[in-house]
Amino acid sequence: MNRSSTNSMLNRIAFIGNYLPRQCGIATFTTDLCEAVAAQYSQTTCIALPVNDIETGYDYPARVRFELPEKDIDSYRRAADFLNINNVDLVSLQHEYGIFGGRAGSHILVLLRELRMPIVTTLHTILRDPDPDQRRVLEEIAALSARLVVISERGAKFLREVYGVPTEKIDHIPHGIPDVPFEDPSFHKDLFGVEGKIVLLSFGLLSANKGIENVISALPAILARYPNVVYMILGATHPQVVRHEGETYRLSLQWLAQEKGVEGQVIFYNRFVSLEELVQFISAADIYITPYLDVAQISSGTLAYTLGAGKAVISTPYWYAEEMLADERGVLVPFRDPAALAEQVIDLLDNEAKRHAMRKRAYLFGREMIWPQVARRYMESFALAQAERRHFTPPGFAVKPLDKRPGELPPLKLDHLRHMTDETGMLQHAIFTVPKYSEGYTTDDNARALMVSALLEALGNEESLELATRYLAFIWYAFNTETGRFRNTMDYQRRWLETGGSDDSHGRALWALGTVLGRSNTPALQSMAGRVFELALPAILNITSPRAWAFALIGIHEYQLRFSGDRRASQVREELSGRLLTLYQNHRSDQWRWYEDRLTYCNAALPHALLMCGQSIPNATMTEAGLEALRWLADLQRSGAGHFVPIGSNGFYQQNGERARFDQQPIEAQAMVSACLEAYRITNDKRWRKEARRAFEWFLGRNDLNLPIYDPTTGGCRDGLHPDRPNENQGAESTLAFLQSLLELRLAENVLISLEGQTK
Repeated sequence: MNRSSTNSMLNRIAFIGNYLPRQCGIATFTTDLCEAVAAQYSQTTCIALPVNDIETGYDYPARVRFELPEKDIDSYRRAADFLNINNVDLVSLQHEYGIFGGRAGSHILVLLRELRMPIVTTLHTILRDPDPDQRRVLEEIAALSARLVVISERGAKFLREVYGVPTEKIDHIPHGIPDVPFEDPSFHKDLFGVEGKIVLLSFGLLSANKGIENVISALPAILARYPNVVYMILGATHPQVVRHEGETYRLSLQWLAQEKGVEGQVIFYNRFVSLEELVQFISAADIYITPYLDVAQISSGTLAYTLGAGKAVISTPYWYAEEMLADERGVLVPFRDPAALAEQVIDLLDNEAKRHAMRKRAYLFGREMIWPQVARRYMESFALAQAERRHFTPPGFAVKPLDKRPGELPPLKLDHLRHMTDETGMLQHAIFTVPKYSEGYTTDDNARALMVSALLEALGNEESLELATRYLAFIWYAFNTETGRFRNTMDYQRRWLETGGSDDSHGRALWALGTVLGRSNTPALQSMAGRVFELALPAILNITSPRAWAFALIGIHEYQLRFSGDRRASQVREELSGRLLTLYQNHRSDQWRWYEDRLTYCNAALPHALLMCGQSIPNATMTEAGLEALRWLADLQRSGAGHFVPIGSNGFYQQNGERARFDQQPIEAQAMVSACLEAYRITNDKRWRKEARRAFEWFLGRNDLNLPIYDPTTGGCRDGLHPDRPNENQGAESTLAFLQSLLELRLAENVLISLEGQTK
């Protein structure tokens, strides 16, 4: 395919991935590929859509047209709309699990599903043993992409054998590299003050899997033979590592160099360097070393760069290195073996002819990897993808009807949540929107707030840690170590009004703690929540409230998503779920499919808990009982007009008695949303998805009075629905009920669409 025909077919290409000046390998690759295509095909407009891992984003160049906050799922939909209306002919996606939001980076699927143009995806990680989420994501990306680009032959092999991708859909295109001359290392050593030295080099963003410590450990043996060796370590610590661990790894390397007595021969350059600087560093190296610790690495930009520059390379045998350094283009040494590494360095320094022959083979091999050549190969793949799309897919796209596309969710607004939260925790009540200090605080509300904070963290909200820390501190303080129970009510002067709180507050606190332990990735929160969860769990067995059991069971389920091996938690789960099932079997009749002889509050939590237990234990009887009760409750709480009508709190509903229509409480809608989403996850029955939306729409005005309960101007929620009006007070329980419902729908939506797609 000649350049002009390719260019005429592809007038506008969008590149999705990280982008410089963000500091990571994918950012460098995406930028280099985009610039290489733009340079080779001047009539093609290249734009970039980077993913931001920080709220402020980066100071991007003009080529960047749209930015995606990593964990904001709505931004992926907006990006799809942006691409669809801006006459983009093709999307080039750079895929790496860790750069997109959602489980295993699943948020990117939301964008890809909506695109009207062909997609060519470069896969930078292809796992031989993926977990279920990783497999699901990659398989759907493969299905949505017209072509898949792999950087190594092993990657193509994995796609065929592990993921079932046909060979004809796969293009093997090498990692691009800058075109540099084959030079003597001595020409550049004076730039770094190492003239007359033998230079060993490793570069790249530092993290503990890079194995740099093994090179430092090998230095004493190398220096015994060649005292003029220096080891240059180029690169800043990976930004994600700095955020979570600081400079611990770099410091450990410095301490190791001191311990080995080689600190005078180890040079750290703690910077993310420009391409021009990087080429100079590489040129000055006599031997390049990649001592990585993980075999499952399908590509490496640093190895590609140095091989293509004609360097003598020593590497551990990760997958990409095995392929690139074959045919005597480099030397492989075992993982974590400083002695073997030292032996190979000495051998290459002893045998200059061998070293230079290796360099020439590497340099000649790299000529097909320079960016102009790689850009040409990519454009051939792009053009083929476009031709195949034109042949097999009619132009345009089908507009989805309402039952095929989820309704829009309100934007997340945390103003009232912040307004109701002070340095102690979340206040219980409000007069209109003004916090009511005289009513103080409750563990119940702070547990709900902690759950909301955990959901916010899962969505990547920057405020989640500050909020969760405050609410978790309250719950920790609420726990009475003498009784093993949580106190519930505290006045505004921070005085507890009881020694032991309600059964519900104990169960709800366990629910919140389990949610933090199952979903949060913040070590401090996990450690603190884990301690309280362990201390508080036994007391739930002495509680007689079925709703407290249900709250605790949901928390145990969340906890066991991460800690499934905890035998004690499993025993508590089996005991409480057995009690719930017995209640249901004792009270159920054809006309009354419920756990008690009365419907009161948080009703849907009971079948919700039993559904979870039925799946996780597993116990089919529990699953069926949960579904039957939830189905009955959903039918009971649906009006003739089709909207959600919760059991009213002004009398509730006694079996064979009169049902209370009002006052309708937000907590009932939230409980129904949560339970129906769980039923949908288990059954993939679209009925439950509709029921969850029906309950949520109650907040938005699809209710008996056709009046909104949620207040979009404050982000708060009114306290209920009276027969003639909403309750205008916006307290903690109602606001948190709305936020929990909204966040659970946001988190579930991507998974729900995926499940729906798998059934087509």
